[in-house]
Amino acid sequence: MISIEKVQHAAKMLKGKVIRTPLIHSPSLSQMFGGEIYLKLENLQKTGSFKIRGATYYILTNKDRIGPGGVVAASAGNHAQGVALAARQARIPATIVMPEWASISKQEATRGYGGDVVIEGKSLGESLKKAEEMALEGKTFIHPYDDPDIITGQGTIALELLEDLKEIDMIIIPIGGGGIISGIASIVKSIKPTVNVIGVQSTACPSAYESYHRGEITKVSSEYSIADGISVKQVGTLNFDMIRKFVDDIVLVEEDHIAAAILLLLERKKILAEGSGAVSLAALLNGSVKLFRRKRVVLLISGGNVDSSLLGRILSQGLLKNRRIMRIRVRLSDTPGSLSQLLIIISALKANVLHIYHDRNARNLPIYVTHVDLELETRGPEHVEEIVQKLSLAGYEFELK
Repeated sequence: MISIEKVQHAAKMLKGKVIRTPLIHSPSLSQMFGGEIYLKLENLQKTGSFKIRGATYYILTNKDRIGPGGVVAASAGNHAQGVALAARQARIPATIVMPEWASISKQEATRGYGGDVVIEGKSLGESLKKAEEMALEGKTFIHPYDDPDIITGQGTIALELLEDLKEIDMIIIPIGGGGIISGIASIVKSIKPTVNVIGVQSTACPSAYESYHRGEITKVSSEYSIADGISVKQVGTLNFDMIRKFVDDIVLVEEDHIAAAILLLLERKKILAEGSGAVSLAALLNGSVKLFRRKRVVLLISGGNVDSSLLGRILSQGLLKNRRIMRIRVRLSDTPGSLSQLLIIISALKANVLHIYHDRNARNLPIYVTHVDLELETRGPEHVEEIVQKLSLAGYEFELK
C-alpha cells in the first residue's frame, strides 16, 4: 500500500515541477444538484491531465536506474504526454507506443513534448505489449497505472484536496485502470476515513465496475466511448487491491450523460473537460450518485484533452438534445415575400437563424411550393414550443427534424 509519508515526500519532489491545480466552488452546480460542489481542476495541469504527476515522480525516483535507452510507455493520449514531458524535463529519451486509433492531435502533442511516437496496436493492450517488448531492449517501462510510484504521484492530489478544503464528505473520481482513484482513496481514507470515495466509469468499458462488484479482476470488452481515457479493459492488480479496500462504490454513466456533462461544464463554468474528465459530473446528471444538502462534494475533473472535431460534435448534439437548437422544415408558397414573412415571425420570437436552405426542387413538390429548412438557436424546450405554436397559428405547414 501507499504510505502518507511517501506521498508527502512525492509532493515535495513535485513542487515546482507540476501545477498545484485550483479547487473551486460552484454555486450553480450546488444549486442544481444539492450539496456544496467543488471542482478539482486537473484539466489545468501541465499536459492537460493529472498523468504528469505520476510520470514525473516515477522518473525522478528511478532516474539512477534508467539507462541510455530512456523510458518507454504505452498510451492513447494523457499518459503519453505526461511521460514525454516528464522525460524531457529530466533530459532522458522517451518512446511512446500509441494504438492505431489514437487521435492525430494527441500524437502530435506527444511529439511536441519530446516523445518518439510509435504507432502499433489495435487496442491499448496490444500497445502495452509492444512497449513491454521494447523494454527488453534496454528501455525502462513506465506502466500507466499499475505501479506504486505512479500511484504515489497521483496520490499527491489528495494532499492538496485536504489542505484546500478542511471538511470533505465525498469525492467523485473517474476510474479506468485505477491509478488516480487508488492513489487518492488510499491517502484520503488514511487521513479522513469518513470521506465517501466514489468511482465513475463509462458503460462502454466497465472493467473496474465489474471487478469491484464481482470481487475479482474481470476483463471486459470495450465499445467506442468519448471517455477514451478511461476505456481500460482490465483494472490493474495493485490498483484493484487498493480499490477494494478504500473505495466505497463504483457507478456507471452512459455516453449521453458524459456529453451533457462536457457541455454543462463548458457553458456554466467555462471549463473544458475531456470525456473521461467529465464523468464525475455525469454521475450526478444520471442520478447514480445522490447528494445531500450542505454536504461538501469534490468532483475530480481529471483532464481536458479533447479533440476539436469531437468537441464540435459533442456540443452540436448536446444542444440538439437539450432543444437549444431547433431544426424545422416549413412548406411555403413559392411567391415573392413568403420567405421574408416567415423570417419576420421567427425574428419576433427572438430565435436566432443559424442556417437556412431553400429547396425548390424537392421530389413530389407542386410547382408553386417550396421547402425551407431552418436551424434555429433557441432558449430551450419552452421557447421551441412557443415557436411551434406561433407557426401553427399563422397557418404554416411544417415538420420538426
